[in-house]
Amino acid sequence: MFVRQLTYLVALEKEKHFARAAEVCHVSQPALSSAIQHLEEELGVSIVRRGQRFEGFTPEGERLLDWAQRVLSNWESLRQEATLTCHYLTGTLRIGAIPTTLSVSPLLTKPCMDTYPGIKHNIVSLTAEHIIRGLDHFELDIGLTYLEDQRLQGFQVLPLYQERYVLLTQDMAKFQGKTSVGWPDIAELPLCLLTSNMQNRQIIDAAFRQAGVTPNLCVETDSIFALYSHVRYSGLSSVVPHSMLGLFEVRPEIRALRLTPELSRPIGLITHRREPLQPLLRVVWEIFSNLDLQQRFDSFISRTY
Repeated sequence: MFVRQLTYLVALEKEKHFARAAEVCHVSQPALSSAIQHLEEELGVSIVRRGQRFEGFTPEGERLLDWAQRVLSNWESLRQEATLTCHYLTGTLRIGAIPTTLSVSPLLTKPCMDTYPGIKHNIVSLTAEHIIRGLDHFELDIGLTYLEDQRLQGFQVLPLYQERYVLLTQDMAKFQGKTSVGWPDIAELPLCLLTSNMQNRQIIDAAFRQAGVTPNLCVETDSIFALYSHVRYSGLSSVVPHSMLGLFEVRPEIRALRLTPELSRPIGLITHRREPLQPLLRVVWEIFSNLDLQQRFDSFISRTY
């Protein structure tokens, strides 16, 4: 009962609404409210501020909520350890990934499914900031993100590959015989880029500023697929990570050219540093440590020349 009460409490914090929290937990609203009231009686503190509707948590409730998230995380670890001893690991691996790495996620999930078919995967597209927040609140198990971030201090980090940016274009005449292109030449092209709130775009904008040029921006989008569609069907060009080339149907008329000077960023996995490591995390971290993604992604560029 105690674990169920904590589950209800965490669901209420996430949904900010008694009825929605009850629906998520597959119980009636009176059952959820009663369980939380019993928890308050057991602990001897008021946790939820109540009115005609949910009004938030008391200061004591906010502190207890953090412990509830930790207890539920440890309970899940205990359950996984038990299943691991039976040689059949189950559970859900919750991964938060920055948008430009979503094409990489199948290369992580497939070897996990091949080795441990009982593991399920939940992958969501998030900003780096929301990934860190999700890990801190025990809403995520792993983050797939840029590693050049001071906020990652204290996390366990696993570098996966160096993300190299390339120009994706159909302008064959302008770059005939070239395998690389400079930023001033890119700035003259009609461009489609990700929106300015995305870290990928901020990195590209910084490269244009460093080169002292202003890009000819025609279209902005928060969708990788819309970006590629504009390159293919609208005659625009774009700057994209080379890891995405395996996702696209890169046709003969589309070329990927290296950038001069090169723009690259380290990409990897992060999780909370704690001992013992959650059983599910322990086994998948070992699987991820044996991946060789760099050679795979670097080969994408040569195939598009």
